[in-house]
Amino acid sequence: MPKGHKTPGGYATVTQDLGGLGYREISEIMCENGYKMNHSTARNVFLSAMQKFAKEICSLYNVDNKHKNIKEMAADPRFQMGVYSILAENNDI
Repeated sequence: MPKGHKTPGGYATVTQDLGGLGYREISEIMCENGYKMNHSTARNVFLSAMQKFAKEICSLYNVDNKHKNIKEMAADPRFQMGVYSILAENNDI
């Protein structure tokens, strides 16, 4: 992401609000467990998973699911927090 770039919904991080891990911490844990991963790869894997959620939700509600829309939705921290809330509600996170 270019320096100074800000998405309309902000930039997601769950490390402060929810006690989660940042991309660097995730990549360090993965490396310790034998998987070569840097923070950029951790972010890309996370966003790929969010895109899968976004695509299914768009299909469910008959929303245009062009790749650009899916990608923007997946990167939006409000969407990510919504997915987290649903998962937390159903799994006692």
